[in-house]
Amino acid sequence: GKVPLLLSDDGAFIHRLTEPRQHLPKTYLVQVEGEVRDEQIAALRAGVRYQGIQTRPCQALLVPEPLLPPREKPVTPHGPTAWLRMVLTEGRKRQIRHMTAAVGLPTLRIMRVAIGSVALGSLSPGEYRHLSAQEVRQLMRGKA
Repeated sequence: GKVPLLLSDDGAFIHRLTEPRQHLPKTYLVQVEGEVRDEQIAALRAGVRYQGIQTRPCQALLVPEPLLPPREKPVTPHGPTAWLRMVLTEGRKRQIRHMTAAVGLPTLRIMRVAIGSVALGSLSPGEYRHLSAQEVRQLMRGKA
């Protein structure tokens, strides 16, 4: 599928963005299956345990359905769906899917919409823009 990318030939910059120990916030819109309850949001915020791993606390918020490009291969949910905005400062493999499943909300779709202070904004699939020097400095300093 088409996903937003951040391209660079600067190894230190890419290391800063991808190294989990840097704790750079990454913001996602997450479609889940089920009716979201307050206690599920609270559990996500506190961090959940799965496969013997305790996740760090994160931001989690129920949000209205966002305007996103349609999926190439739509998923048919078995029940009601909802959207969450989640901000994580770690990045374990399939972490969001494991976290939402742990609280009884299977993930249907995930879209990363920001890294630190740099947001995808209104870019459509296939579009691109260059980062400003200020955005690069903010990412290197870890500013959210």
